[in-house]
Amino acid sequence: MIHVFIDGASAGDPGPSGAGIFIDDKNGRLEHLTIPLGRLSNHEAEFHALIYALRFCQEQGWNELWVRTDSKLLEEAIEKRYVKNQRYRLLLEEALLLIDRFKLFFIKWVPSKENKKADELARTAIRLNDINDKK
Repeated sequence: MIHVFIDGASAGDPGPSGAGIFIDDKNGRLEHLTIPLGRLSNHEAEFHALIYALRFCQEQGWNELWVRTDSKLLEEAIEKRYVKNQRYRLLLEEALLLIDRFKLFFIKWVPSKENKKADELARTAIRLNDINDKK
């Protein structure tokens, strides 16, 4: 079972955003991903962090995932396969299509203090937006 910690962060709502993904395959392989996302809301960034993590895991050929997020909105949307705010409907649909390709998939909400590595990566990704804009 691959352990995946995700976080989306935004400096404003909307504002420069980033996704942070920390993966532990429990065989000694660790992955640290920072993805600048442009201008999004925090909730949009959370969905994008999950989608990027799912794509990455699929590319690696991993088919059993245990995802941790500190976003209650994201965790509840995935568990219920429903999101009240239609603004996130397409992101949820994309995530569910990817999730359904995995043999096993679990998602769990964790307090922010248990998701620090993913949070640090997401905040780094926010700063990468500025670097990419200046090129």
